[in-house]
Amino acid sequence: MTESVWPPPPPATGVELRPEVAALPKYIAGARPEAGEHQIKLSSNENPYAPLRAVLEAITHAALEVNRYPDMNATELVEVLARKSGVAPEQVVVGNGSVALLAHILSAVVRPGDEVIYPWRSFEAYPIVISIAGGHKVPVPITDSGSNHLNALLEAVTDKTRVIFVCSPNNPTGGIVSEHDFEGFMVQVPPGILVILDEAYVEFVRDPGAVNGLHLLDRFPNLITLRTMSKAHGLAGLRIGYAIGNADLIAGVRATCTPFGVNILAQAAALASLTHGAEQVLSHRVGAIVAERSRVVGELRKQGWQVPESQGNFVWLPLGEATQRLAEAARADGILVRPFGDEGVRVTIADGAANNQFLWLANQWAKELIGTGQDEFPLPIL
Repeated sequence: MTESVWPPPPPATGVELRPEVAALPKYIAGARPEAGEHQIKLSSNENPYAPLRAVLEAITHAALEVNRYPDMNATELVEVLARKSGVAPEQVVVGNGSVALLAHILSAVVRPGDEVIYPWRSFEAYPIVISIAGGHKVPVPITDSGSNHLNALLEAVTDKTRVIFVCSPNNPTGGIVSEHDFEGFMVQVPPGILVILDEAYVEFVRDPGAVNGLHLLDRFPNLITLRTMSKAHGLAGLRIGYAIGNADLIAGVRATCTPFGVNILAQAAALASLTHGAEQVLSHRVGAIVAERSRVVGELRKQGWQVPESQGNFVWLPLGEATQRLAEAARADGILVRPFGDEGVRVTIADGAANNQFLWLANQWAKELIGTGQDEFPLPIL
């Protein structure tokens, strides 16, 4: 047996990484189609529709000025987002996607060793950004229905707790937190603890009782709501996220943001997608995705799947130990889904044809795994 060497030899570069960084789990992005392969990408919760013409025109025009730095504070975009959200501009900060803003927020408030509580399974960036900020990770299991367990989050609070994450709708399971329950939760959270309400999929929510962070900001100055233009607005490739909260908190977050972090093309595209005409088209598109979500969930349940209610632009199949095997089988059949360990797969809602191909595949899985499925389920038209 070879004896281990202690202390371990230094890395080849001679520069040691922080232990927290060396131990970080890798963020696993949704699978992308291989070059030359025709595959349907349902792995990244992207909007299936092409960019709006107005957005493309805005990007083209802005491209003429890429030799210039963008507005560092995205002043015009912040003002538009503030007006549409019913808050003051001082309460809004934009960043290079909501993940970047999560990191900036934690940089502003978390001290080394502070505890950060978060739901799990949930957005996989949470434990990564917590570790990078020097915080201590405190994961709390979600409910059987795929929602955040607010009482369990409260029970995890200690005198070292600095931040609590709440994700509604929860990614990847799709469950929401009700506004009634969230308000009761916030009343019990000590005022010195920041609550980050991640509402990346809020535009797809149709449950009238679901939480909307904008309704509670005035009452709870320790609340920040986090939103994105990657999903409903279809700007995932340009990275626009925004946070809304108490002006003093937001000023601290803005101070930690990367200077010029939101590029000139992204700002122009975001402004174009927030005009009245663009929002009408986007609202129609979101409505179509929501209708397809309902249809897909209904068909999956007919096949025998126990599918939790989803309020995002995706559905969750709890496949357990079969998760990785079936994700690979899906890839072989031309469909890319997002597996999560041995827990399940998340499948993005796309257009009707892509959804039909997934449903056909899911029907074959149902026959194999749970002895159900529809004998006459139609073959997809490719």
